Amino acid sequence: MKIYSFSPFGYEGSLVSVEVDIKRGIPAIDMVGLADGAVKESRERMKSAIRNSGFDFPQERVLISLSPADLKKEGAGFDLAVALGVLCQSGQEGFETEDLALDSVMVLGELELSGALRPVRAVHAAAASARAAGVTHCVVPKSNANEAREVLGMKVFGAANLREAFEALFSERHFEEAAESAAFDSVPKGSVTIEGVTFPPVYEGCGFEELKGQKDLVRACAIAAAGGHNLLAFGPPGCGKSLVLQRFSSLLPLLTAEEAQSVTRIHSIAGLMSPGQGLVRIAPFRQPHMSASVEGMCGGGNNCRPGEISLAHNGVLFLDEAAEFRGSVLQMLRVPLESQKIALNRAGRTAIYPANFQLLMAANPCPCGNYGSDKKICLCSSRSIELYWKKFSAPLLDRIDLRVKVDVPDQDEVEAAASWSTQELRRPIARAVKAQRDRGIYRNSRLAPEEISRYCWLENDVQRLLTAAASRYDFSPRATASCKKIARTIADMEGSEKISLEHMAEAVDLRKLTGVLD
Repeated sequence: MKIYSFSPFGYEGSLVSVEVDIKRGIPAIDMVGLADGAVKESRERMKSAIRNSGFDFPQERVLISLSPADLKKEGAGFDLAVALGVLCQSGQEGFETEDLALDSVMVLGELELSGALRPVRAVHAAAASARAAGVTHCVVPKSNANEAREVLGMKVFGAANLREAFEALFSERHFEEAAESAAFDSVPKGSVTIEGVTFPPVYEGCGFEELKGQKDLVRACAIAAAGGHNLLAFGPPGCGKSLVLQRFSSLLPLLTAEEAQSVTRIHSIAGLMSPGQGLVRIAPFRQPHMSASVEGMCGGGNNCRPGEISLAHNGVLFLDEAAEFRGSVLQMLRVPLESQKIALNRAGRTAIYPANFQLLMAANPCPCGNYGSDKKICLCSSRSIELYWKKFSAPLLDRIDLRVKVDVPDQDEVEAAASWSTQELRRPIARAVKAQRDRGIYRNSRLAPEEISRYCWLENDVQRLLTAAASRYDFSPRATASCKKIARTIADMEGSEKISLEHMAEAVDLRKLTGVLD
């Protein structure tokens, strides 16, 4: 039987073949294959685990080979694979090698000295890589089993300890029963379906029911959620821009099974999966602190772990107080926003992570926050305001579809306004998302030039309005295309196939950056 394990590196990682040879000589354990300290320490862990599980450890010389030999092996996930390799090769009483039921198996897990198994990261990535290589059976810790079962065609056995894992190798029935009995629904309980699109439950403190006012910003959020558009909200401190944007995730539908696969793989690699968790169906919402470094945003480290922009894949990256982030951090967002991926180069190897994220930013109009206020005095010089906004740069702002100026609401108007309903806000979003899925596109914000020509066709009067606006506000070709995509989203929210003058006028109004840079 061929035993495989997994070495996580970047998004792909590598399958590792685990071979064991037992020969005459002074009892010792040798390990070859460019193993790091954590992997080499598995020799002692697996030796104690084998004995404490009621098996006999061979009193001979044991050679463990991890191949490919030139690939660095890191982490404690090799423990179980090494232990099973020793048990299969040493011939335990009551377990004959010729009775092994499998030709190959992917094994991942960390051993305690007692023989119990501890959960490890990157199980979903390991199972997916193994299945792509033709391996159909997988043994992992019980708490990681649901994660591995989400890989189509993979038969999984979730073991609680070393003995259970070893016994499972002698009967394929264990894998079949585990796969059947562990069937579960990855859609969160309490999810609601609106016009054929499923949304997650509205958790306490995460919906719009507690908010009043800020009609323009809430409308922009609905359009952004419907079409996947990037959004910038700027206004004085205390106007409510951060409060509204932090509830943005409640407007997003559940990820499709296909979208969830890549998200689950990234979160598995990052070690963010909860015990027993299956597919990540709720769109990620990442809010890094303003002190985040370029490496924290991009990813990196010895194993090229994902950064914030990859963890926000198929979800949202929210930068609160965006102008306080380092200029280098803001500028590095430009390429991933365009290409929806990011390449990391570490130790002579390259890892490419998907990074199809939606960017939300909240910012003050100036360093002190009072610029443009009728009731407060701005203490900032024109030079400091210019430097403040230069952090964003024109190329970055050009990639932001929606720009909303937020004012401090009048208290009397707020008290008189009705509370928002998250379910009612979701209804036009669901209509737009369904229209986009029916067309076979991901989101309107990602329309390619040829798709813009096909789906954003404009009548003469609408085209004249856009041309006049582009001339007046000095729109770039990207900004002009952005207006078409925003208008397409607004039309989809109303269930209209045709883009009208009203749709385009609202799109232009949301695209132009007013209040600070005019």
